[in-house]
Amino acid sequence: MEDDIYKTITKPAQGELFKDKNSKFYGFAFPVTNIEQIKQHLEDLKKEHYAARHWCYAYQIGIEDKQYRANDDGEPNNSAGMPIYGQIQSFEVTNILIVVIRYYGGVKLGVGGLINAYRTGAQLAMEASKIVKRTINKEFQLKFEYKNMSNVMRILKDNNVEITNQILELNCLLKISVRKKDSSKIFELFQQFFGIEIKEL
Repeated sequence: MEDDIYKTITKPAQGELFKDKNSKFYGFAFPVTNIEQIKQHLEDLKKEHYAARHWCYAYQIGIEDKQYRANDDGEPNNSAGMPIYGQIQSFEVTNILIVVIRYYGGVKLGVGGLINAYRTGAQLAMEASKIVKRTINKEFQLKFEYKNMSNVMRILKDNNVEITNQILELNCLLKISVRKKDSSKIFELFQQFFGIEIKEL
């Protein structure tokens, strides 16, 4: 995969139910970008599935500077959170939370059984998710007089650059989002242009 592309999911998904020796495992995947969202999803699931025994999860957030966490929620060490995190790695996704909820069926599964169940629960959640590719972009601000508008727009159009915000008056301000691999080329194009200021945000 190119180094300025990452994969994530766009909306929550629930995997098919996985059963082993009367225990039921439900896997959920959520798109997230911060810890607050993760806490909220966990709270909501605990309210909804209050009769469950364990709510094990793993998440990874960030694009270039990633942070992750795996939580066994009372299951034996590394028998739940890490197998879930392993699925995040194997599907190569980020900005994601996967929670696998266990309803205990009265029979112990052993560590091997747990690892398999939590891994499968996470895998089913991922298979139910819509994975999308996104580009890693850099944001720039352009500042110029209105008379330079047509030149600016031509450069943006020729290079497929997205405008994310604009203030068009005598002095114009545009915020643009440029794919990382093209960012130095675009920066130089505008820098050479008299009457246009460009700065990275």
